[in-house]
Order: sequence, then C-alpha cells, then structure tokens
Amino acid sequence: MNFHSRDLNLARKCNEALDQPLTETEREAMSVAVARKLEELFDILRIDHLNDHNTRETPQRVARMFVEELLEGRYTAPPRITEFDNAQAYDQLIVTGPIELRSMCAHHLMPIYGVAYIGILPPADGKIIGLSKYDRIVNYFASRLQIQEELVKQIGQYIMDMTQPCGLAVRISAVHMCKTQRGVRASHLSRMVNTYCWGEMASSPELKQEFLQECATLDRA
Repeated sequence: MNFHSRDLNLARKCNEALDQPLTETEREAMSVAVARKLEELFDILRIDHLNDHNTRETPQRVARMFVEELLEGRYTAPPRITEFDNAQAYDQLIVTGPIELRSMCAHHLMPIYGVAYIGILPPADGKIIGLSKYDRIVNYFASRLQIQEELVKQIGQYIMDMTQPCGLAVRISAVHMCKTQRGVRASHLSRMVNTYCWGEMASSPELKQEFLQECATLDRA
C-alpha cells in the first residue's frame, strides 16, 4: 500500500481524526511505510540502525508507537458513550479529575503531559454517562498531534455534541516538553493552564467559580 499517493488527498489536520477509522491491515501497512522513512532519517543523521545494538529495529518500534499509541486517536473510532437514566433528576455540578493527559506537541513533536478536569451540569430529565468515559474521551483526543488551546475545545465539544448537558467546563493543566527540553529549557514546574466553558457553565460566573474551586480541591488531594 503506497501512502504517498493514496492518502495525500485524504490528509486531515494533525489533530483531526480521519473520515473513516483505519483497519488493522491499513494500520500495519502504515507502520511499515513509516518505519522505512525513519530508516532514511536515521541514515541522514548517520545513526546505524542495522548494526548498533541500541538502535537496531528502533525505526520499527517508533513507527508502531506513532501509529498504535501516540496518534491512535486519528486512526480509530471514538469511544462509545454509555448512558444511564438520571433517575433522581440530579441537576447539580459534577466534577471529575484529575484525568491523566498525555499528548504530543504539533510544533516540535515533544510530549505534553498533565491533567484534565471536566465539569458537567446534567439535565434533570436527561441522561448521565459513566465517569470512565470522560477519561477515554480525553485520551482519544490527546492521542494525536495537538496544541492545548484546541485540545480543550475538542474534548468539550465532543461531550456537548454526544451528551447535551446543560453546561460543561474543561480545564487542562500540562507541562510542554517543547519548552522544558529545548529552547528556553524551562523548569518542569512551568505549566500551561486553560479552561473552556459551554452552556450555563459559560453564562454563570458562580458555576464557573464553583468548578474552578472543585478543580483546586482535587488538585491538592
């Protein structure tokens, strides 16, 4: 399978999923093609990937890592949402976190790691979803090349579209290794924090403040 010619017209933005998930066969073919290019890169960098015991088969390992792990959220279907009846008509704020977050910077291909918090204001006459699904949603959108400003909105918009809560807030606090391992080489204590709100969480300063207070409490736990 030739990914040079086949997929140029199907390419999507780096933090968007493909129109259709790749099959296992397609992902395997992609890994093989990526490994060949990584071998070329190693050759250019004058790294022996054939005889050096440290780097032998490294292109193949890295290719599988990109396709099956780091960028998995581009090539697989989104997580299924399991809904439950809101039997007691609960309509107060729910906050879940910290949710571990691991992603990769779109600018320098360096790791981003930190935590996410999600605040949900469920409708009294609607549905609620299992807490583990929020973790899966965060992981799905983080498993692609990202910038944090867009990641926080992708996570939240998907939850809004799929579950239609009365309000929603997503907060991410993360370290960017493109800043700590290169360039200015900042301290790993240096983080980026951003929050985005929808619905009543956006229109009510009181609800937003309650969400941020709950995040702070969970952050100290």
